[in-house]
Amino acid sequence: MSGNVNSKIKQTKEEQYNEYVKQVTPKSALFPNMVKAFFVGGIICTIGQVLTTLFMNSGLDKDTANSWTLVVLIGATVILTGLNIFSKIAKFGGAGALVPITGFANSVASPAIEYKKEGQVFGIGCKIFTIAGPVILYGILSSWILGIIYWIGKMWGWF
Repeated sequence: MSGNVNSKIKQTKEEQYNEYVKQVTPKSALFPNMVKAFFVGGIICTIGQVLTTLFMNSGLDKDTANSWTLVVLIGATVILTGLNIFSKIAKFGGAGALVPITGFANSVASPAIEYKKEGQVFGIGCKIFTIAGPVILYGILSSWILGIIYWIGKMWGWF
């Protein structure tokens, strides 16, 4: 009998918790957020394409033009992050601003700017990869695993 009472109390607490979560969770407008992300991501990609085209028209080969495009996009993102402008773009555009290389640059620059007052070693050095570190770690790990799968597949004639 006490087991039945305990399960009812547990169920009631879970229901109360679920109700609390519903109350405090902000409602998101999915479609408008998707449109804004598409718009912002599209603008960033268009800027990247324009830069690549400009670099290629100035005589650079495609690989070098792509490299310079990345350098400019990363540099611009770091500057906009430092001026507290990129956070406003990201708030408006969501994943549209955070998924491309600009989001990665922002995730490295933000902690560096935030923790610079704690010094070069304990501030910037320790905190710079707090956001980007897991991305780098799991990116390298998944690349390594996929590389092994590809290598085995090549040996067995799958690819």
